[in-house]
Amino acid sequence: MKRYSLIENKNRREIVLLRGTGCRWKKCSFCDYHKDCSTDENANFTLNSSVLDLVTGRYHRLEVIDSGSFPELDDKTVRRIIDVCIEKRIDTLYFECHYIYRDRIAEIKKLFAGSGITAKAKLGIETFDAGFRENILMKGISESDPSRIAEHFDQACLLFGISGQTEASMRLDIKTGLDYFERLCINIMTPNTTPVRPDPHVIETFTDKIFPHIAEDQRIDILFDNKDFGVG
Repeated sequence: MKRYSLIENKNRREIVLLRGTGCRWKKCSFCDYHKDCSTDENANFTLNSSVLDLVTGRYHRLEVIDSGSFPELDDKTVRRIIDVCIEKRIDTLYFECHYIYRDRIAEIKKLFAGSGITAKAKLGIETFDAGFRENILMKGISESDPSRIAEHFDQACLLFGISGQTEASMRLDIKTGLDYFERLCINIMTPNTTPVRPDPHVIETFTDKIFPHIAEDQRIDILFDNKDFGVG
């Protein structure tokens, strides 16, 4: 598994895939990422330290992901992230959290701000259609108002390519995301070990009718494969 990469396209930054104690939610119908975890925090810290040693500070921006949420990283790893940011003159850190951790985000931002680092929170909202999100994707996001959700999060991830999605629904998700969040990351569904399968027709609709209009939008990252950022 590759755990370090450079994102050279939009919003250039380094990215690391670290390992935490495991996704606390673990109910999303489409996701099997949570298998990359360990309850051994010392082993996690050893692994994470070796990955963080690869960070150079090249673009002064670092994205930290794990197969869960940022608060599921051990305290020593978090301290090491701060130290690396200081050592490599990284001024902006991007981190992911599930909605259940929304009340922890201000605390995390304050922790990094104490070292002069701006921390930006990213949420896997997947879609702003609350019915589809909760009944099909099982995301566990109780709030349906995007303006309320955006009170806690700076960026949002969308998931396209699943049966039931249409050109209109995908366009609305993108518009809503850009209206309320600083940046979007669109992930196209790829096969995994869950029962949720990619829908070729929906993916073709996105590729032919939507992608050409947003491909150069600097506020939108687009991943046709879940390893397009170079980690995983």
